[in-house]
Amino acid sequence: MKVSEFNYELPEELIAQTPIEKRDESRLMVLNTKKQTIEHKTFKNIIDYLEPGDVLVRNNTKVIPARLYGKKETGAKVEFLLLNNIEGDIWECIVRPGNKLHVGTKVLFGDGLLQANILDVMPGGTRKVQFIYQGIFNEILDQIGLMPLPPYIHEELKQKDRYQTVYAKYNGSAAAPTAGLHFTKELLEKLQEKGIIIANVTLHVGIGTFRPVKEENVENHQMHTEHFYIKQEDCDKINQAKQEGRRVIAVRNNFL
Repeated sequence: MKVSEFNYELPEELIAQTPIEKRDESRLMVLNTKKQTIEHKTFKNIIDYLEPGDVLVRNNTKVIPARLYGKKETGAKVEFLLLNNIEGDIWECIVRPGNKLHVGTKVLFGDGLLQANILDVMPGGTRKVQFIYQGIFNEILDQIGLMPLPPYIHEELKQKDRYQTVYAKYNGSAAAPTAGLHFTKELLEKLQEKGIIIANVTLHVGIGTFRPVKEENVENHQMHTEHFYIKQEDCDKINQAKQEGRRVIAVRNNFL
């Protein structure tokens, strides 16, 4: 299968640049594969398509403000995107411009609030980076970091929590599990009142979100790995539903 088979036209004016005020009033397209029909609804109508006993599996990962803008000791401006916490204060990062950030380079962020030392060049061109700081790392990120928005979003995000799901819990993602952004606490309460069972998985969205497919044949594209965690109680909910023939519906990155 060739990459060109996925080409389609998407007018730029149809790409929303700011989030809708009420999350659950975004658009919902419903595809019925059995009836071969398409319906255009509002996201809060999702409750009409779920039945008591269905298990809705959502990703409760939390996006960290992982985009950092800093300067080398020479004064040259650079950009870092934190992808994966290798261990302690050592991270895998996408860096720009990569050809200027060699092993041994030091970078300062936030007027010296945070320092980065390039330790190694990793496969694919990412960097192994050690961060040096005083205080709590996540608090420093909240202070000087930016949310890593998709490349087709050009407007500045004024409220960081609008790029988080309302049920985000565990820090670790470089990007949001976007389908979940449309749920509100009120909608989730209504789903549970109807008898829909909520199960959680924690999957930290990583580098694949930002890396384009460069191979002509899709089968040759090297997929990255992502870290995920699931509690026994959530496994039990899913397994019991499958054993009893009930539906298990995953809230995936862009669709359910």
